[in-house]
Amino acid sequence: MLDEVGLGGRADVWPLTLSGGEAQRAALARALIAEPVLLLLDEPFAALDAVTRIAMQDLLLRLFDEHGFGVLLVTHDVAEAVTLADRVLVLDKGLVAHEVPVPLDRPRRHAAPQSAPYAAHLLELLGVEQ
Repeated sequence: MLDEVGLGGRADVWPLTLSGGEAQRAALARALIAEPVLLLLDEPFAALDAVTRIAMQDLLLRLFDEHGFGVLLVTHDVAEAVTLADRVLVLDKGLVAHEVPVPLDRPRRHAAPQSAPYAAHLLELLGVEQ
């Protein structure tokens, strides 16, 4: 599994010496080793820099395609939600307030023009004026 997440050459290092992105890759490998049917992710990429975050999103999508597990992802990043999700649920006080399907073909590109209407709609639902 370490090879699949790009850490094959880092198997013998101490966990505290891993970078933020490597630590997230290790966490993903740990989660996938049990071959889950559903992967639950709560802000998994929030602490990463922008480039590493995109690389991790791409890795997640590749693993999703290869292994076929379901993913429930919690994120506050609208662009991330549109890039990764087939369906976005907007919560309000713990309840589903809105459901927005994202029927874009895969693979999706980050900040692709066809994603903009979905992101704008989500921002509007969240009360963000543009």
